[in-house]
Amino acid sequence: MSRDLPTEEAVRSALDTVIDPELRRPITELGMLESVEIVGRTVRIRVLLTIAGCPLRDTIVHDAEAALSAVDGVDGTEVDLGVMTQQQRDALKEQLKGAGGRRGIPFNDPESLTRVYAVASGKGGVGKSSVTVNLAVAMAAQGLRVGIVDADVYGFSVPALMGITQQPTRVDELILPPVAHGVKVISIGMFVEGNQPISWRGPMLHRALEQFLTDVYFGDLDALFLDLPPGTGDIAISVAQLLPASELLVVTTPQSAAADVAERAGAMAAQTGQGVAGVIENMSWLELPDGTRLELFGAGGGSAVAARLSTTLGSQIPLLGSIPLDVALREGGDAGMPLVLQGGGSAAGAELESIAGALARRPRGLAGLKLPVSVR
Repeated sequence: MSRDLPTEEAVRSALDTVIDPELRRPITELGMLESVEIVGRTVRIRVLLTIAGCPLRDTIVHDAEAALSAVDGVDGTEVDLGVMTQQQRDALKEQLKGAGGRRGIPFNDPESLTRVYAVASGKGGVGKSSVTVNLAVAMAAQGLRVGIVDADVYGFSVPALMGITQQPTRVDELILPPVAHGVKVISIGMFVEGNQPISWRGPMLHRALEQFLTDVYFGDLDALFLDLPPGTGDIAISVAQLLPASELLVVTTPQSAAADVAERAGAMAAQTGQGVAGVIENMSWLELPDGTRLELFGAGGGSAVAARLSTTLGSQIPLLGSIPLDVALREGGDAGMPLVLQGGGSAAGAELESIAGALARRPRGLAGLKLPVSVR
């Protein structure tokens, strides 16, 4: 029984499923598909990369070949790679950023529905970055579009926790963040050599954060997480200025000393006008082999912080969850494989997924948003 020859319509339809790994949109939509040629049962296409040294070119070729091979009647595929001209790149940037390559912070647009969570702690060592990474990955696993800005410039750790080793791709002044586990990530650690320290004063920190928010193309996100440095210093103030609609997620441990300091980080919202989405208690207990719980750092710190912040801010601040100590959480961070992806039914993983689910279900603000409603 003879098969029909492949049609150009079927080929282009298949290529609609090939997603650019960095822009997360179909190559057909981005103007990357320059030509399609069908000779018998062989399909040849030419794909234009944004830059000559595109680090994910092999991924694009592999995905294109897989999509073409699935088309009825196709026996052979050839993917030729080219590079966009400056004019084509300008058209792409305008498509992504708006007419004239519109600058500014897209998350401040009145029509933006992105939830922005600034993950804060009063002191270091409470596992704030691990919590940030696992919450972001858990939300992405639920099908949401998620990004992370590693705003802890001095103590950046998100790239390692996410297993990211590649640098961002630059399309002129536009920065395309690497994607890992379905999450777009940007960090100053992607721009320094080795383990080089960052020694910047306040104005440079503010400018770096501002550039991450204006020049990095995240696209339309459901949630953006910012991993803040500990305390209430320059970066925390800059986040409040640059992203006034952001909400704080306060991470603490059960220890009363840590809770006292964490309360200060959350109480900063009273001065900046930010909201507080809730409190997360980390390292709550260690489950022993016999099933009993050992509270290494005491108990009640998270609920105490939530109660005090509720009084200080005059609104109910929830304790979103209490995450137990788990060796797998540390091991996953060292391996760049967040705990929530490992399965196995760990109590810490289940609690992180529960917190992520609660954040994902929170309604996104509609204040100032133009709704398609007309009065007749």
